[in-house]
Amino acid sequence: MSQLLEQLQWRYATKKMDPTKVVTQDKLDRIIEAARLAPTSSGLQPFEVFVISNAEVRKQIRAVANDQSQVTDGSHLLVFAAWDNYTPERINHMFDLNVSLRGGTNEGWENYRNMLLKNYTVRDPQVNFEHAARQAYIAMGFALIAAAAEEVDSTPMEGFKPEAVDEILHLSAKGLRSVAIMPLGYRASGQDWLENLVKVRRPLSDFLTEVK
Repeated sequence: MSQLLEQLQWRYATKKMDPTKVVTQDKLDRIIEAARLAPTSSGLQPFEVFVISNAEVRKQIRAVANDQSQVTDGSHLLVFAAWDNYTPERINHMFDLNVSLRGGTNEGWENYRNMLLKNYTVRDPQVNFEHAARQAYIAMGFALIAAAAEEVDSTPMEGFKPEAVDEILHLSAKGLRSVAIMPLGYRASGQDWLENLVKVRRPLSDFLTEVK
């Protein structure tokens, strides 16, 4: 754990990446797997992750992401895209997957399925999307930690036009909406103004409240 904390101290939201350095496939795979293993509400995993290495696509996204250079200077760009709504098909798919992998079902499990089908599918689609988006952020957090553990630089970003990214990646046709992007790469040492600044976080006394 102490080593992980050291890696989290090492990481920062990299502003300038070295376009000549590429994240290896094995490191990328482990970062994605960490995101896949992230917990989600009711285990529904209501989002997908797009891994973009195509230079032209990343150039298009950079143009709608405030021209942030990490989008193209990193070797990969992760796009976290949440379900645009909860549907019976999506809920049943995940419950059926559970039944298949766990070797059966029971009354309590089916009651829970039916409760979600009854309550989620009648809610406003925007409410459901926002709920799904929060689950995607949990996965991005896991990916950020995994990247630090792999000594891969990363930058979580909301500074982009979601509708434009949705159009570039044809997300609407998949029932998805982009919520966050995350370039992966390696810092351009000596060229990033943020690289050597002290990490600033509120002191524990101002961050933690214990209720005993």
